[in-house]
Amino acid sequence: MEKSDRSFLSVTGLNVSYGDHHVLEDVSFEVARNEFIGIIGPNGAGKSTLLKAIAGLAPVYSGVVKTEARRVGYVPQQLRIDNAIPLRVDEFLSLKLPRAKAQSSAFRRKLEEIGATHLIRRQIGKLSGGEFQRILIAYALLDDPDLLLLDEPQTGLDMKGGLSFDGLLHHLRDHVRLTILMVSHDLHLIEHMSSRVLCINRTLCCQGLPAEVLKPEHLSHVYGHLPGLVTGEGREAFVPLRNVH
Repeated sequence: MEKSDRSFLSVTGLNVSYGDHHVLEDVSFEVARNEFIGIIGPNGAGKSTLLKAIAGLAPVYSGVVKTEARRVGYVPQQLRIDNAIPLRVDEFLSLKLPRAKAQSSAFRRKLEEIGATHLIRRQIGKLSGGEFQRILIAYALLDDPDLLLLDEPQTGLDMKGGLSFDGLLHHLRDHVRLTILMVSHDLHLIEHMSSRVLCINRTLCCQGLPAEVLKPEHLSHVYGHLPGLVTGEGREAFVPLRNVH
């Protein structure tokens, strides 16, 4: 793919600092429209900060983020809602829409799109982890973004919820036709979902096709050890990837 084809999102010389703490240093890459980019790296590597910088939510010290996206959807790593609040799914989604539009069926269509219409009258506090993640994605999709940023969307899901969520990601990639950047510790998911992988550890250590990047020499350089797959329960299982030998 020529460089000019990857102009949908361009990050050039990105540096992000919180006080004297340098989180990201000289990060540069480009993304094409409708690519699914997997982002990996150890804890504290700056992966979440990278997504926030792209979304305009982190203080960029220097560098440039340019995108042709009209709207950006962002699903954070954690969103805590008091389970005691009697808030239904339809009420939660309507918070994002102007009042007139909220009275329409806009959010019903989004729930149908991601297979979650059965949740529309459910209490937010009574949803499972996987169900809540679907609602957060529906919320992010309400204003029809063409760039979607997902920060560790499988965190806290059990095995059943993780498998269901994998199906949702496949649907978003193959049918909704979004440009997606996803941070995940699940290397198996990264391997099978991503068109390209970015390895972040404060700076961009390497990037390329999953088959090229997910090799022991690259992973050990990024992590300082050879990581295994992350299960749905969030426990590391040291099982090699098929293309990691």
